[in-house]
Amino acid sequence: MSGICEEPQRAGGEVAASGSFARPIRPAWPGQDGFTGQVLHVADYRDPKDLAGLRVVVVGRGNSAVQVAYELGEVAQVSIASRRPLAFLPQRRDGHDVHHWLASSGFDDLPPEWLIHSVQQTLVVDTGDYRAALESGRLQRREMFTGFDGDAVVWPGGEREPVDVVLLATGYLPSLDYLRPLGALTPEGLPLHQGGVSTVLPGLVYLGLEFQRSFASNTLRGVSRDAAYVVGPLAAHMRDAHAQVGL
Repeated sequence: MSGICEEPQRAGGEVAASGSFARPIRPAWPGQDGFTGQVLHVADYRDPKDLAGLRVVVVGRGNSAVQVAYELGEVAQVSIASRRPLAFLPQRRDGHDVHHWLASSGFDDLPPEWLIHSVQQTLVVDTGDYRAALESGRLQRREMFTGFDGDAVVWPGGEREPVDVVLLATGYLPSLDYLRPLGALTPEGLPLHQGGVSTVLPGLVYLGLEFQRSFASNTLRGVSRDAAYVVGPLAAHMRDAHAQVGL
């Protein structure tokens, strides 16, 4: 095709900004290959009407799992399966949205190494509707099933329940496989970096990674700060800073 360069191109530096939510995580369970229903990821989910009238199990305990299960509850028979109970964070407090508090309190700036001490579990941001639905029984949460058996999932204790769809709200990994031949990734496909600067490949930096440098790294609030951080070492590399100081 005209206008497309087919020859390999060399570059003095590269910014990998292909996002944190492009490669769905799809865990597997015993018996899954023989399951006669569908196993989908929320990345495949578009419209609740597509699953109307079906028995659906949503796997996960974050915002996506709860929001999708709540929406599907209007048209389908739905349960949430998770390894730990759901935990809720109010959307508004003292007249302000939670995002106001994340920014004004400085929580957005906390580094990942500190966050593991203060955030012990996944939180669902809630206007009050989700908690109320769970407490009223409209939204059902069950312990994670242990496997599949034909047309059914097998719940802890051995109960077998026929299910039409298992919908995975199990997160994503960065879409960085194009860097694998360069040795820039772990065997699991995660970037080897510190604060968004590659620790194995000079001239390679990242933007938009979840918890790259802080809680807000993969949000519009935080990505600009990360960009300012990584551009310095990238520019120095491209200016050949080592040669300029005689090294």
